[in-house]
Amino acid sequence: MSENAHLLVIDDEKNYLLVLQTLLEDEGYTVTAINDPETALAFLQESEVDVVITDMKMPKVSGTEILAQVKKQQPHIPVLIMTAFGSIESAVETMKYGAFDYITKPFSNDELLLSIHNAVELSRAHRQYRLLQEAMQEHFGVHTLIGRSRNMVQVRQMVERAAPGRTTVLITGESGTGKEMVARAIHLSSPRSEKPFVVVDCTSLSADALDQELFGSETGSSAGTPAIRRGRIEQADGGTLFLGELGVLSPDLQAKLLRVLQDRKIERIGGTQSIDVDVRFVMASQMDLADKVGDGSFREDLYYRVNVVQIEMQPLRERREDIPVLVAHFAAKYRQDNGIAEQKSFSTQALNYLTGYDWPGNIRQLENVVESCMVLVPGAVIGEEDLPAEIRDEESQFKSAVDLLPVQLDLADTLNKIEAALIRRALVRADLVQVKAAELLNISKSLLQYKLKKYGITGH
Repeated sequence: MSENAHLLVIDDEKNYLLVLQTLLEDEGYTVTAINDPETALAFLQESEVDVVITDMKMPKVSGTEILAQVKKQQPHIPVLIMTAFGSIESAVETMKYGAFDYITKPFSNDELLLSIHNAVELSRAHRQYRLLQEAMQEHFGVHTLIGRSRNMVQVRQMVERAAPGRTTVLITGESGTGKEMVARAIHLSSPRSEKPFVVVDCTSLSADALDQELFGSETGSSAGTPAIRRGRIEQADGGTLFLGELGVLSPDLQAKLLRVLQDRKIERIGGTQSIDVDVRFVMASQMDLADKVGDGSFREDLYYRVNVVQIEMQPLRERREDIPVLVAHFAAKYRQDNGIAEQKSFSTQALNYLTGYDWPGNIRQLENVVESCMVLVPGAVIGEEDLPAEIRDEESQFKSAVDLLPVQLDLADTLNKIEAALIRRALVRADLVQVKAAELLNISKSLLQYKLKKYGITGH
């Protein structure tokens, strides 16, 4: 049975060490056997091992000291302690310092091999977890907050500044602007990155269901002891809880959340004991919570508790310079995800249409469009004719925009906004050449320049 794992065995008795090495190599392990503990510690500095097996009593350096060094430098490596002088007290003491197992000599081969097998499985689980963490950093770290607009530069700066602490963060912005991605970036950039990141969508549950989801419950059971269900806050202990759409919380839940933020304690529904929790809260809302405070539907004291650090995610239509960068990012992502061998790119005209569109669904909508084009469009170039009708068709695009407007509005102000939007789009499609933009709008260059000044338009 080959375990394909590297074991470091340390014992000052050379004959015993040789017997152990032979036994373990026969089981398929790769074994490094060292009879000098100081040499073994030096070896650990320059080599990767899966499990350390060490004798307790050795000259110069004891097994306990080796355990302490391993746990300090490479805490994920399980350490097995062997001793011929076993006692319950020493076993308890050793396990307290983090030993995986404590084995008394003489021991049966089966006993030792079972313990090593379990230690190897734990080591592999730790390795897989570290790989997963690296993958999470790659997909959700602060570097994945893509964009060159002033807003995105500020977002990245605020994430880097806020991440190390425990301060509550409020992320605001329309649906689809990437609020959860920002929350994940905060978590992965923080000292809590190896602890849970728990997400709760407050809009998906009723008030009672959300109460139980957050705080858990204790109910009677046929066994006579309470049946315990841990809530999301408790599950996030040591890590980060992301609450999506804070504005929908009922008054009762607002009061309970305020107590958690103040006292760092929770009480399960049906329970009688307070439970300490160490949780970093990151909240999100597309609603204006200040307005909700004003109309009495959101507690003012809770608002000031959650609005300590606020990160605003602007809609895509207000940071159009990010669109070409995002298109390139999503195109590369879905080319890799779908195993597309040929390089694919969007034509200049297609990019102009994408940049000029208002994106009511924000980044989520843009990503869906790019994915669809990458999968469905044959050939190396995705042209304007390959884009969805609402993006390339002027009439449907205009109708779609009008349908989004409220029935009751200020006509003059709305017409000004529409005119400004049309001018921005014309500039984008003219590659910022004012003469071409004026031709697209069928107006003179001087009139265009007047309107650029009127609406404060300097770029996209």
